[in-house]
Amino acid sequence: MARSAEGALTYAIPLPPDAMPPVRARDLLLAWDAARAAASAQRWGPPRRLVFRLPDGDAAEIAIVDEDARCWAEAVDDLAGLDTPAGLALCLRLLALVEVMSRAAWLAGLFDLTAGGGIELHPALLRAAAELPLDPAARFDESALRHLLSRRLPSAAPAAARPTPISGASA
Repeated sequence: MARSAEGALTYAIPLPPDAMPPVRARDLLLAWDAARAAASAQRWGPPRRLVFRLPDGDAAEIAIVDEDARCWAEAVDDLAGLDTPAGLALCLRLLALVEVMSRAAWLAGLFDLTAGGGIELHPALLRAAAELPLDPAARFDESALRHLLSRRLPSAAPAAARPTPISGASA
């Protein structure tokens, strides 16, 4: 890790994003909670530059410059260390989870806003984000995520198999 004159941190990572290891779902939840606490405390953290070594010898770079993403990276750095493979994998999965939740409208039923302003994650979504490989851009492939979740979540019962509402009750 190196720090630039402007304060940005640069990490040289010897493998590509899609080779990052899985993490434990409970660790991802701890990172989620730590990121939320860091955001509440407005601990934004410095910009970060992740330089990944690709199999062909080239490099790929991911810049963490968005204020929220910097905050989340700072929280994971404090929790697990971004200078470790486990900490880096945790950070990338947290960022990928937030990113996919923002673009995949079909995930809306797998997380809920709480009264205190937090977000409650469905355990199946958390487990999937902990295990699903990242793509070369350090994101989750939406179709692979959908496929993985479809195997873990019960499908809706057909209308004929649903219980009949008691008189006056609505479904």
